[in-house]
Amino acid sequence: MKHHIAISGSYGGMNLGDEAILEGILKELRSSMEVDVTVFSRNPKDTEERHKVRAVPIREMHKDDVFEELKRLDLFVLGGGGILFDGAVEGFLRDVNWAKELHVPVMVYAVSAGPLEAPASKQLVAEVMNKVDKITVREAEAKRILHDLGVNQDIEVTTDPALLLGPQTFTKEMLKKEGIQPDVPLVGFSVREPGLAAPELNIEQYHAILANAADFVVERFDAQILFVPMERGENRDPQHSHAVISKMANAQRASVLKGEYSSAQVLGLVGHMAFTVGMRLHFLIFSGIQKVPFVPLPYASKVSGFLADLDMSSPPLAALNIGKLCAFIDRSWDLRSNTRKKLEEKIPILQERSRRTNQILCEMLRSITPKPPAA
Repeated sequence: MKHHIAISGSYGGMNLGDEAILEGILKELRSSMEVDVTVFSRNPKDTEERHKVRAVPIREMHKDDVFEELKRLDLFVLGGGGILFDGAVEGFLRDVNWAKELHVPVMVYAVSAGPLEAPASKQLVAEVMNKVDKITVREAEAKRILHDLGVNQDIEVTTDPALLLGPQTFTKEMLKKEGIQPDVPLVGFSVREPGLAAPELNIEQYHAILANAADFVVERFDAQILFVPMERGENRDPQHSHAVISKMANAQRASVLKGEYSSAQVLGLVGHMAFTVGMRLHFLIFSGIQKVPFVPLPYASKVSGFLADLDMSSPPLAALNIGKLCAFIDRSWDLRSNTRKKLEEKIPILQERSRRTNQILCEMLRSITPKPPAA
């Protein structure tokens, strides 16, 4: 009999980083064991088409129906990704609580923690995390946060499953369709919206800073700028990308990626870039996988944690002004061959750490006798 597991995260096609996480988890698991997988998704149709896996609309289901799903499981997997933050933890941890009520083992898979400021959220995270069977996080800061909240479990630091994604070819025809000139250096930019995961972002400030930085890149390196939306939806990356371009003096040299592409296709696109400047964690991860030198704009501990793993430093976005960022970009451009060497050295180490999370998952499954199929 095959084991049956469910995977719960921010899945459903809105965010290419989250889809890269799920693809990384499934790729490793499928190469290791034969397992029946159900994904708890916000958009089951998208998840089933994108990942060839069964999916259910967990947020729309009645409690009794969720219990029926959970009863079938040999293991419930929470993660990966940055899902333990104010405003989101209640939904994700509800299902963990219900799984434990039904005596279903739970593994937390390469998550981040924070921002967590609400006392009720902090208490909930501590209570529920102390019930689970295994916790892995994707950066040391998440481990510290959970321990400070009172989580007394062993916590293993692995890293992001998206690091195991492989690129899909982004053809010259696709580049032309997006208006990209192959003989002009291409510099990718990534922005994000404020909101629950980034409550401190000052829109007017960072739009102005990035517009000036993009102008500097155009003029200093004779480059074309491509803003890459990692998350679509109302008031998400496309709108903020266009808002930054509207403030540029060289707006005619910048564009926003128009087509809808898979995570692997965007990873392939990043391979065409000479350099990137990014806020979104997975845009930076894609740059790292493709060994493309980048300037990060850290807005949260998950980004800072990835930089720490790469032995790279960058001032936080809140500490930057126009002059500081342009100077940082200028120096980083000059040192891009050094950065490329560092990525060639560090990324394989992180990829091996990412595989460790799957090893832990498989070890847990092998210790569990599969439940017989429901009659």
